[in-house]
Amino acid sequence: MALGMGRGMGGGPRSYLTEEEKQNRPKLSRQLLVRILAYLKPYRLQFVFVLIAILISAVIGLFPSLITGRIVDEALVGKDMKLLVKLLLLALLTLTGSQVIGVLQSYINSWISQRIIFDMQNQMYAHLQQMPHSFYTTEKQGDILTRMESDISGVGSVITNTLTTSVANIAIMAATLAALFSLNWKMALIGIAVIPMTLIPARSVGRTRWKLLAEAQGERDQMNQLITETLSVSGSLLMKLFTREKSEYERFVGVNERVTKLTLKEQRSGKWFVMVVGTLAQIGPLLIYFTGGWLIISKNDPLLTIGTITAMIALVNRLYGPVGSLLNLGVDFTRSLALFTRIFDYYDKEVTIKSKPDAVKPDLTRSDIRYQHVTFTYEQKEPILKDITFSVPSGSMFAIVGPSGAGKSTIVNLLLRLYDVDAGEISIAGTDVRDFDLTYLRQNVGVVTQDAYLFNGTIRENLLYARPDASRQELEAACKIANIHDFIIAQEAGYDTLVGNRGLKLSGGEKQRISIARVALKNPSILVLDEATSSLDSISENAIQNALDVVMRGKTSIVIAHRLTTVLAANWILVVKDGVICEQGKHDDLLTQNGVYRELYETQFKRVLEREENS
Repeated sequence: MALGMGRGMGGGPRSYLTEEEKQNRPKLSRQLLVRILAYLKPYRLQFVFVLIAILISAVIGLFPSLITGRIVDEALVGKDMKLLVKLLLLALLTLTGSQVIGVLQSYINSWISQRIIFDMQNQMYAHLQQMPHSFYTTEKQGDILTRMESDISGVGSVITNTLTTSVANIAIMAATLAALFSLNWKMALIGIAVIPMTLIPARSVGRTRWKLLAEAQGERDQMNQLITETLSVSGSLLMKLFTREKSEYERFVGVNERVTKLTLKEQRSGKWFVMVVGTLAQIGPLLIYFTGGWLIISKNDPLLTIGTITAMIALVNRLYGPVGSLLNLGVDFTRSLALFTRIFDYYDKEVTIKSKPDAVKPDLTRSDIRYQHVTFTYEQKEPILKDITFSVPSGSMFAIVGPSGAGKSTIVNLLLRLYDVDAGEISIAGTDVRDFDLTYLRQNVGVVTQDAYLFNGTIRENLLYARPDASRQELEAACKIANIHDFIIAQEAGYDTLVGNRGLKLSGGEKQRISIARVALKNPSILVLDEATSSLDSISENAIQNALDVVMRGKTSIVIAHRLTTVLAANWILVVKDGVICEQGKHDDLLTQNGVYRELYETQFKRVLEREENS
């Protein structure tokens, strides 16, 4: 009984709604309910079996209590050993049967729950894959993980556990009350009258305990944040570099001490609560004993027996858990709706960038690119690009230069349809990129970014991400182009060398050459390079530049240039400032204009060139 009353005061669900939950309570509608139950529809036959098992278990569960009454009245009082054994075996059989049915019910229930979680997570992952790049630049990563893990796991349990638990509790209560009143309606009324006395303090103390738990959780969140920040790769390095070990340790001890004190306070309040509720819970059986004893002793009810009293006490105790659980049903239901609402909010986010129904896959033998009067705005009101117009002939290399924040990366992001233009048009081989099949478009555009991203796996796995069906010979040929093959085979595990989280086991130059090899393996028609050599030493830069020269040979390329060597190699240079192309031409011509390019040359390119010549 104590366990039943404790639900919601420890690690389980709360038995009340917070003010925030009350204010944000979702509205129940037929449409929402149908949408929720749709996840149960594929498993309706299994769920019907669970409901049947619940009803059978509720009825069979009465037998041990009723048989106890017969054991007392017929076997013990009648001194019938044979009947005693028979009744004990029958009680054991019904108890075992009830437990077996319960296990089967629980197994199927868990299976349904996990299948629903499986379906919902697949649906969520597939949907999030299609979300535009802007979704990931604005949404918190923690929120995405919460929807995928905690929220979906929660609703998977809700569909089955909350529903089946409610049905089970109603069935147990109905069967138990029917048995109680059939035995003796007077004592049944007395026995159930005491139940509210145990529930009122349960809810009151539950609020106090939850408040303490919430405070402790707040401090625990701070502690987790501290651990995450200071014991991560970057955080631990920073702590060592600035010798902050002692102060961070003291900060951790302080938070840990607050968590410990609050947890102990909550646990102490829980012990007194269990004692009080445990005492109140015994009042019901004591009243039944008193009333039954008085009726038997005074002979006011000649049909009443000791066995009947014993059976009724067992049945009354069987009511406590279901009653307490059903009182919390409204809270559980509201909280469940909130989870569904959060998940459906993600499901309902529109996939704004996708292939049209009649999307095309044009021939890209000649892959000339054309931007015509392109305008684009992020969330701010001021456009980041304004009336951008230029053409890149097939097989040529254009460099884009300009100060930070000018819109250079946005120009190339629009080509890949990471975003769509607000006005104007971008075309490849004469076809608007919005008319392309999106997969086909991105398969034919290779990208090398300044920050080379590698998954936490082997070199081979990271390379095959470009083309999973590539042969060993193709893999090695791509790595030779990128000047990284010799380095790889020199490692003990060769191509199976682990690169670490985000490639941290490799140097910047090694990571970049692997990313170039990955693009070379993809062998796209068009290359987009956010030049990856700006933060590398001259030796690494030369190796990577040589690799890029080979990869770009014969391909249409747009390069965001940070180095003069790249600018000089370009067929044409676009100078971008404040979202517009303010100058364009070749290096020598642009220098004579004494404009933005000349300023960039004097402040950035020339200094880098002089440093390299002096090194």
